[in-house]
Amino acid sequence: MPSRTGRKLAVVTGGTAGVGRATVREFAAHGYDVAVLARGQAGLDGAVADVEAAGGTALGIPTDVADHNAVREAAERIEDELGEIDVWVNVAFAGSLAFFWDTSPEEYERMTQVTYLGQVNGTRAALEHMRPRDRGVVVNVGSAMAYRSIPLQSAYCGAKHAVKGFSESVMTELLHEHSNVKVCMIQLPGLNTPQFNWNLSRMPKHPMPVPPVFQPELPAKGIVFLAEHPRRNMWVGVSTAYTILGERLAPKFLDFYLGRKGVGSQQTGRDLPRWEPNLHEPSDARTDRGAHGVFDDQAHARDPLLWLSRHRRALACALTATTAALGLATTRTRSHR
Repeated sequence: MPSRTGRKLAVVTGGTAGVGRATVREFAAHGYDVAVLARGQAGLDGAVADVEAAGGTALGIPTDVADHNAVREAAERIEDELGEIDVWVNVAFAGSLAFFWDTSPEEYERMTQVTYLGQVNGTRAALEHMRPRDRGVVVNVGSAMAYRSIPLQSAYCGAKHAVKGFSESVMTELLHEHSNVKVCMIQLPGLNTPQFNWNLSRMPKHPMPVPPVFQPELPAKGIVFLAEHPRRNMWVGVSTAYTILGERLAPKFLDFYLGRKGVGSQQTGRDLPRWEPNLHEPSDARTDRGAHGVFDDQAHARDPLLWLSRHRRALACALTATTAALGLATTRTRSHR
């Protein structure tokens, strides 16, 4: 049973703010109906309104992604009310800015449950519906920190490493059974999202993303591209590329550099708003926070790496055609000598 409206249907967890909210808007702009799973009611209402304003049908379901049964029930409700799920995107996470030894075991466990097991729960719920139909795409949202950890975010870094390992394992299992269902990953840089107004912080200054900072619409474009052109992995942000490549080439140097600079680069002396941490309770229950954070003045709206990644097939074809033409021209020149 396709979507009730005949449009494709996407599910976005954590779709009320930041990258998730930008992704909801991007899917709606591409003609999708969208279901949003998150905890904050005001954020859910805002995301639903965004989809409807773009002409789509939306469903907002209050969901804690750390609760497997809640995620599974949400998936059942989406299929009952909207139709078959074509794309499932796992964005939801909970983070902090604190030294490991200043983070309680309960806080650490909660961040791991949301950021890692939330993606496991989402993927499981999606596959329960997609595998019998032998179609569908799951996009697991990762980070450059899935490859290179930084200080003050050990729970987040550990969870993103786990998401990468989990996703790669499920990819191979789907290949083993010759399934047409695709699991994809996308790795993100520092982004201008509300995360830095509501994450758990025990640092003296206001949290900020590691520069260079990018706008959340960039990964949203990458996610929708993956939904329609599935591939194993995609990087967004030039900084993601040099972080991952730098870790492969000089991990010890990065240890030293981040030990010296990594703590300070995640804090700013600017007087910026702080909301209650969203670790256990949503910070957008009564106020819709939207996609952007407070760093618009330094966030990049363009990314050459994303452009190259989205157009790599066309570029490869153009390069092949150019090479063939040059080879033909060289051959003709030689034959006339």
